[in-house]
Amino acid sequence: MATGLTVDLKEIVLSNNSFGPREIDTIVRAISEDYGQFAILRDAVAELDSREERTPATSVRLGVCLYLMGRYSRAAEILGSADGGAVALYYQGKARVALGQYSNAINNYSAAMVTGYNSDDGALAIAEALRLGKQPDKGLAKLDSLSGAVEQTAEYLYQRATTIAMSHDNPSEVVALLERAVAADERHAGALFGLAVENDRRGNDEEAVQLYQRAASIFPTHVGVLLNLGILYEDRQQYDRAQACYQRILETYPDHKQARLYLKDASASGDMMFDEDAQRKSDRLAQILNVPVSDFELSVRSRNCLQKMGVRTLGDLTRTSEQELLASKNFGETSLVEIREMLASKGLTLGQFAHEKFEPEPVDVSAMPPDAQALLDRPLAELNLSVRARKCMARLGLATIGELIRKTGDDLLECKNFGVTSLNEVREKLTLMGLKLRGD
Repeated sequence: MATGLTVDLKEIVLSNNSFGPREIDTIVRAISEDYGQFAILRDAVAELDSREERTPATSVRLGVCLYLMGRYSRAAEILGSADGGAVALYYQGKARVALGQYSNAINNYSAAMVTGYNSDDGALAIAEALRLGKQPDKGLAKLDSLSGAVEQTAEYLYQRATTIAMSHDNPSEVVALLERAVAADERHAGALFGLAVENDRRGNDEEAVQLYQRAASIFPTHVGVLLNLGILYEDRQQYDRAQACYQRILETYPDHKQARLYLKDASASGDMMFDEDAQRKSDRLAQILNVPVSDFELSVRSRNCLQKMGVRTLGDLTRTSEQELLASKNFGETSLVEIREMLASKGLTLGQFAHEKFEPEPVDVSAMPPDAQALLDRPLAELNLSVRARKCMARLGLATIGELIRKTGDDLLECKNFGVTSLNEVREKLTLMGLKLRGD
């Protein structure tokens, strides 16, 4: 929430006054309230970095600001040659976490606490590094070692939620902890992001958008917040807002390939002219075609025949001719009349979209190892796909890994907002399971 904070960011960055947690928090809050001040920070840091002479204290100031701007490698380097104080060591640790150097980061945090940095903050930072370093049990043990007021802080609750999410299957506890974290600090970016993702996964788009927006207003902003928010904006056809999200990422990370591709897609979509009424009708038809035939009261004979033919939805029936149904063993005129009436109740007919029918290459399950076969009935949620990829799976009506591998890469690319980056993500996730898309 804005407080009307008025500060001179250039003065904070370039002066020789004291520089510590208070000044860092002032920078963060100033840009959170007015993102336009990011340009002031960027220019001031560039000026400071260009100075020929640099004292150890100046290196602390420069290194921390570089970290806030997402220049992690440079920040870690500069802070390594700073004054060796608590602030320098702590933020060198944060920069190294961002670079994936978790063991080094833990050493930095430990040294920072020895030199006077707040012990609770240092312990929470170590717990985060352990979690990100794929040691959630050790991270949870570190959190369990803390007691007192710290257990009620937003950061503690957030770290506990994300660690439990990684090491235990207890989503309700995770959500409860994240909600407590936001209640403790409505500006905690990590907790807001975590809650937004949980709502996003459950299809609560309105709640997810609001949480992402709140997280996006806090500086420095997690890239995932802006990517996911941009995707939701695209789903709402708010392409200008989506582009603004991706552009913010590129301001900090000019070479971010995913953001660049998404920006290109959003720009192209925003330029397209379309008939909204026709779009709504098309979406409605798609919903109807995805309705399972099991939702209707059919005779046992009809149900068995359709099951043997692989006909699962009304859409499958509209791509199937009467002759194909009658050619199926035990399927007669009585069943045909029953199917006709069922389709007519939805304004559809047999063979209506027969021209769209294609015969997918069968997946040879018998040639798969037993472990791979066992994965086919598992839900797609186990792939942990990004928001954009998950939404494509939903649009295609895919629910299991087996259904996914029956699709080709081209099938997926035809889905709205699904591009090469998302396709590569799906392929990588399947490869880890020893699986691949049809035709790969």
